[in-house]
Amino acid sequence: MPGLVVDLDGTVYRGESLIPGSDSALGRIRAAGHRVVFATNKSVARARSHADKLTALGVPAGPDDLVTVNDVLARHLLERLGPGRRVLVIGEAPLHEELAAAGLTTTSRWEQADSVAMGWDRNLDYAKFNAAFQAARRGAYVAATNPDATCPVEGGELPDCGAQIAALETALGRDVDIVVGKPAATMAHAAAGRLGLAPEQCWMVGDRLATDIRMANEAGLSAALVLSGSTTAAQAAEGPWRPDRVCADLAEFADWFLER
Repeated sequence: MPGLVVDLDGTVYRGESLIPGSDSALGRIRAAGHRVVFATNKSVARARSHADKLTALGVPAGPDDLVTVNDVLARHLLERLGPGRRVLVIGEAPLHEELAAAGLTTTSRWEQADSVAMGWDRNLDYAKFNAAFQAARRGAYVAATNPDATCPVEGGELPDCGAQIAALETALGRDVDIVVGKPAATMAHAAAGRLGLAPEQCWMVGDRLATDIRMANEAGLSAALVLSGSTTAAQAAEGPWRPDRVCADLAEFADWFLER
């Protein structure tokens, strides 16, 4: 029985508001026996916060139902660096907490950093940006959470980590070393692993072509695009990443998915 990997922002909710019908759609899918995990590129909250928000919006969830980009980044850096190496963190408290919980040592001094961990930082200033730049120039391994240029919120969008990555890459004159969030295979494998399934046994349901649908296409998941977030029907038709199904929202997807 296929499992579902479901995006959050733009798919289940926008900002603090549930997208109408998402709660009942997910309830029907779960009641039919399909396992669901939520995969998010949002680095400004930990799994518990995401789960509490979902539950408050009528979608019961616990931390184990979440695959967060912070957790994926922490695991990647621990495997890459090993214990005792220092990480300069550009990001908000949840990213700092996740890295510390994984056993990584953080530093605020760029000259000591073996790696830079960059997540969405709504308090980013020149001093933080320069620290990341100087550490990277010195040879630190640069790992970022997600490539999203913007994050959908009620009433519009906000600049996200992808905008920060672009600025750093412009200053460095090179790409960062890795971005672990969607569309990276690291995120796909973590989500499928949480479901206990192979990627080809899973559906990815999300609102972004360049992250959700691209990840599904490249990692072997089936892909459903919902038009309740950042992508229009015209953009979906243009590609280059192709969903297997396009639906107005999760409610319409659930109707089709359960009647196949």
